[in-house]
Amino acid sequence: MSEEQAPNDEPTAGGDRGAGEAPGATGGRPDQRRADGGQTAFVIVTGMSGAGRSTAAKALEDLGWFVIDNLPPGLLFAMAEEAGRVKLAADKVAAVVDVRSLAFTTDLNAAIGELDGRGVAVRVVFLEASDEELVRRFENVRRPHPLQGDGRLVDGIARERGILREVRANADLVIDTSNLNVHELRGKIVAFFGGEDRPGLRVNVVSFGYKYGLPVDADLVVDCRFLPNPHWVPELRPMNGLDPAVRDYVLGQPGAKELLDAYEEVVGIIAAGYTREGKGYATLAVGCTGGKHRSVAMAEQIGARLRDRGGLDVQVSHRDVGRE
Repeated sequence: MSEEQAPNDEPTAGGDRGAGEAPGATGGRPDQRRADGGQTAFVIVTGMSGAGRSTAAKALEDLGWFVIDNLPPGLLFAMAEEAGRVKLAADKVAAVVDVRSLAFTTDLNAAIGELDGRGVAVRVVFLEASDEELVRRFENVRRPHPLQGDGRLVDGIARERGILREVRANADLVIDTSNLNVHELRGKIVAFFGGEDRPGLRVNVVSFGYKYGLPVDADLVVDCRFLPNPHWVPELRPMNGLDPAVRDYVLGQPGAKELLDAYEEVVGIIAAGYTREGKGYATLAVGCTGGKHRSVAMAEQIGARLRDRGGLDVQVSHRDVGRE
């Protein structure tokens, strides 16, 4: 990955462990307890080639995670078992798994299922990007896609997306890097994993503009386009939803408070369910036409209300402010 946006999924973090170097599985239940009696955190980083897996891996390594790159899915259980057996000094282990691994087609989902069935708590982080952005990144570094063969770049991307469809659907955290540079992606990884001792579900509230497309990593979407648009108020048009005048205008409209009240209750119910099911992250997308006025003001309010409820680690971001 360049300083801006380019593929950077070569084995870099933690070294490249080949099949001959990996410990063999004994078939028993891996002991995930550390020498101090704690539980080893186990994360799988996967996703589209060119979406920034290596950047994510380096960020985790900088946070103190023990990272192994390009690990075949069939060796995930063996690695978890070895981590418990040798009582790694690191209490956080991450494996980067991608379609370059020869054993990938043996089914990553089956490997994750085996780990879950044997008592290993696994979280899956999936890195995503739009086809257009992936093409741009590969063209910038003049590299072929690992799955394109004799075909076109877009053929390789389409094939990989098809292979990863089920993995993406079952991931605990999906990060869309289409509009992120390496520093912003690293910031997201640090935000999600830099404070593992923080309690509660981690909620990212993101405002967006429908004309730029839905955030692909959204778990819930709320549409604010029913509210009058400040764009048509001349003195408010150059401002955005962070400005007090726009905020007061949006919140003063019929239905705004009612939406906030209802949505806060709905999110509270869903957050409790996510926590019971072991889901650690949720992205709430708040949209209006351009992502500048209504969605920004409402996202800020939703974030503030969720923080006041307690028990949630809430962040608010604005994807499309300044984009027009």
